[in-house]
Amino acid sequence: MAIEYLGLSEINGPLVVLEGVKNASFDEIVEFRVDDGSKKLGRIVEIYEEKAVIQVFEGTENMSLSNTHTRLSGHPMEVELSPDILGRTFNGIGKPIDGLGPVIPEMKLNINGLPLNPVTREYPRNFIQTGISAIDGLTTLIRGQKLPIFSGNGLPHDQLAAQIVQQASLGSNSDEKFAIVFAAMGVKYDVAEFFRRTFEESGVSDHVVMYLNLANDPVVERLITPKVALTAAEYLAFEKGMHILVILTDITSFCEAMREVSSSKGEIPSRKGYPGYLYSELATLYERAGIVRDGTGSVTQIPILTMPNDDITHPIPDLTGYITEGQIVLDRQLHGQAIYPPINVLPSLSRLMKDGIGEGFTREDHQDVANQLFSCYAKVGDARALASVIGEDELSPLDKKYLEFGTAFEENFVGQRADENRTIQETLDKGWELLSMIPREELDRIDTKILDKYYPENVEK
Repeated sequence: MAIEYLGLSEINGPLVVLEGVKNASFDEIVEFRVDDGSKKLGRIVEIYEEKAVIQVFEGTENMSLSNTHTRLSGHPMEVELSPDILGRTFNGIGKPIDGLGPVIPEMKLNINGLPLNPVTREYPRNFIQTGISAIDGLTTLIRGQKLPIFSGNGLPHDQLAAQIVQQASLGSNSDEKFAIVFAAMGVKYDVAEFFRRTFEESGVSDHVVMYLNLANDPVVERLITPKVALTAAEYLAFEKGMHILVILTDITSFCEAMREVSSSKGEIPSRKGYPGYLYSELATLYERAGIVRDGTGSVTQIPILTMPNDDITHPIPDLTGYITEGQIVLDRQLHGQAIYPPINVLPSLSRLMKDGIGEGFTREDHQDVANQLFSCYAKVGDARALASVIGEDELSPLDKKYLEFGTAFEENFVGQRADENRTIQETLDKGWELLSMIPREELDRIDTKILDKYYPENVEK
């Protein structure tokens, strides 16, 4: 039988302290009932002897030290799941907000997930097509990978996320079940509305599950939202055998919420005021991606974060880069040139790309084309630096070709329309089209056999 406690010892921002607690456990869900009949949920975040510190999800408004009834549930937070969640919209703690009534649950799962035995993990192989050339061609997303997008304030990461949701697929010849779990933390109402409207208008909402935590929602909910979303993804992947792409935006809001709660608890801060356990908290999110051996489903993650002051050495992108398998970096300079998506390909990479492309996956020339495009674009940087010193007219004919290549590459390969969905074949053909601007003898990263087969010989130099 659950024990009910009357009164609180202390209220401090989103945290309350309850004394004289028996048999409480860490992460346990707590139900509060206030005199006016309203109910709030919380979870125990710290236990010290008979004192429990509880985080209140809906905020501590209307709660007082004397009028609050507290009941311990005896279990951690769980989310109700069934196949019907596809096409539904929920708030940050998994309650429906689309007016379609409650979910009739098939099962309840702990939002912290079950630990995955490393031995049962399968190495990620097949690629996921996003329809965006800079990603598909040069930083390919592999099924079961975690590949973050490093963005900055004011850059079009929301638009890019919406485009990936609309276009992502397992490739044209795949008939496997594919769905998307989209979680937004601390977003403004207009941004949430943009996502909702975009998905509805493009007709993809029936295979998207949305979890929205708005900017005016309680801060502590932000700490729960990604865990709820990932639990839903694991359910669809490992129980229902689907391939799930999880998009989390914005991880910076999640970390800010963590910092706020940590300072309310009076913890000693670490780098830039964030708690020392920032790394382990991020790792518990990101590591919930992968493929289970002998299973049919997979969880792939694209976390999006805005780098404060565009600083890639800031703790959030820094630790994210440690844990995840690459990054896609958005560039303010390219954005200033009206290039969309403004992906700077040189600092971007996908560490698992080499194992999921090539013959049998994408096309035999994929690796060579990607290597050569990287190499040529790096030389573009050198040619531009030289031109800024001696002037463009003084450059050698080859350097001038590289300048031309650089402009065409940014405009036609990296740049594309927000509704343009390119197949991997179109992306690679575009790559060859650009490489034909460079003399053949300069293409030193491509195998001779592949050059003979794909290099457009008839192009006038």
